[in-house]
Amino acid sequence: MTQVRAMRADARRNYERLLKVAAEAFAEHGENASLDQIAKRAGVGSGTLYRHFPTRHALLEAAYLDRIEALGRRADELAAELPPGEALMEWLNELCAATIQLRGMKALLGAAVTDGGAAALTACGAACGTAVNGAARRLVGAAQAEGALRADLEPVEVLRLAHGVVTASELADGQGGEIRRYLTLLTEGLRP
Repeated sequence: MTQVRAMRADARRNYERLLKVAAEAFAEHGENASLDQIAKRAGVGSGTLYRHFPTRHALLEAAYLDRIEALGRRADELAAELPPGEALMEWLNELCAATIQLRGMKALLGAAVTDGGAAALTACGAACGTAVNGAARRLVGAAQAEGALRADLEPVEVLRLAHGVVTASELADGQGGEIRRYLTLLTEGLRP
């Protein structure tokens, strides 16, 4: 957010307008929303959009940054409220639901689970990689320590499986109505 504060007032307005319009466009059209149309709807030129967001991925992450960070905080809230295995299950449910509800977020989170190393942070962006992968690491570690989760699982593997649950749920009804059922089926196989 320091980048936004350091901007001139007109640049900050353009940046904020671009984010608002981008979030609306991604919600309507998914991750492949036209960047030229986003710029046009925001009342700026394409050059202004690309100055602020050099790639589609950068715009997508910025548009969902608040939601991604909220998912990271939610993991900690659930960890404080529930036993570790239940906290992980509930967080995965909320993560999967958000991924379906916020069109375009599936591609963003998919980038976070492409591999478990530094490439995941780069592909998803620092905020996404830190919030999602960090939350998964904390919750998976706690569930493993409790004995509710196999010790040989890596957090990124759990995130990949959750990404698969999103896809399966989209195929089933497109609305995420099967997420909890599929997560239950999945977690049965993840138990020691």
